[in-house]
Amino acid sequence: MRANEKSRVAIFWHRRDLRLEDNAGLFHALQSGLPVLPLFIFDRNILDPLEDRQDRRVTFIYQQIKRLSQQLEQLGSSLLVLYGKPEEVWLEVLRRYEVKAVFTNRDYEPYAKERDARVSQLLSKAGIPFYHYKDQCIFDGSQVLKDDGTPYTVFTPYSRKWKKLLAHTHLSSYDTPALFHRFFQTEALPIPSLQEMNFIPAEDQFPPSEVPDQVLLQYSAQRDFPALAGTSRLSVHLRFGTVSIRALVRRGLALSQAWLNELIWRDFYMMILDHFPHVVTQSFKPAYDKIQWRNDEKEFEAWCQGKTGYPIVDAGMRQLNQTGFMHNRVRMITASFLTKHLLIDWRWGEAYFAKKLLDFDLAANNGGWQWAAGSGCDAAPYFRIFNPHLQTKKFDPELKYVRQWVPELGSPAYTPIVEHEFARQRALQAYKRALYLSM
Repeated sequence: MRANEKSRVAIFWHRRDLRLEDNAGLFHALQSGLPVLPLFIFDRNILDPLEDRQDRRVTFIYQQIKRLSQQLEQLGSSLLVLYGKPEEVWLEVLRRYEVKAVFTNRDYEPYAKERDARVSQLLSKAGIPFYHYKDQCIFDGSQVLKDDGTPYTVFTPYSRKWKKLLAHTHLSSYDTPALFHRFFQTEALPIPSLQEMNFIPAEDQFPPSEVPDQVLLQYSAQRDFPALAGTSRLSVHLRFGTVSIRALVRRGLALSQAWLNELIWRDFYMMILDHFPHVVTQSFKPAYDKIQWRNDEKEFEAWCQGKTGYPIVDAGMRQLNQTGFMHNRVRMITASFLTKHLLIDWRWGEAYFAKKLLDFDLAANNGGWQWAAGSGCDAAPYFRIFNPHLQTKKFDPELKYVRQWVPELGSPAYTPIVEHEFARQRALQAYKRALYLSM
């Protein structure tokens, strides 16, 4: 069957699931009995506010879209790629095709929920069913709850329940390849260029989507040392769904409980965002919104540029600015430094990471920042203030990581922006005052 003005199709809408293999929503679409046309929308509501016209994430997504398109072309099908605002794009899709059903995988971010509600309403008016499936996490919504039916807000009991449920959960892959013959057969469809969307391709080399067994076997011992290649670097692939969470959990179960716990943290923060969307703009714990932040703009700029005079903090920020990546241990140190040493609102730091991180994920980024600030669920207590010097001695004792990014280390001009013990006491007083006011 060749494409024409009103071909009868089911649409599978790719979002955070840029793969054909082991894709829950795509599997159900292919089972529908209708020829399936995959769709991806370069969403102007997301793209237009981006400040960097050479944003690494846009290039990464574009490369994955080209890969998906080539895979589909080998199957005699194609990927419909459109650029615009979702509701306007969907009106165009409905003009081009006789759409009988739409399938997708759930997204838990506030904007995504609002977008899907609007698109659902549009499709409903046209009499088109809109089916959602769980794909980017192992458990979502209200699947992992306390015995009283309320969501967990502390990680350890959540993880215990998560693991208990996992023992009774089917973790097999969705066998989409067996159904690939059900894709809508059509000529290759054009893909708008990055330039047409006002972006410039980034030259970055992105991390591979596979991680050697040896990295996972040594993960527990090496993951906290930023000079080592001791982490999986799969976070960007998880963010955009170029890998299957089910496949990764199977590997975690087999090779590394420590790495599996990181995947559980991902589910946990996604659940928190789903149940408590106020965390996007407010502290999970309301008392922490009473903190009198200093919010010194010059000090914030020094932190952003990696010029605080604290080597491990500066190394992390320079790595982030130059590569879009920062080691997780260093993310905790830099976040603690901004909120505790400089008393700058965690939302400022969260927003900066959101602009720079290749693997930016709203749930994880928000959860991590609120953990560091002490304002989140299951957060570090407010009196836990990382000492950057001790963190360096413990996790970069030979200064291999620091010297890679801070060549001026040891020069007379390289001095700290604030003295540690002074900053620590100032933070403790500010936090105590806020908590006292909220009593």
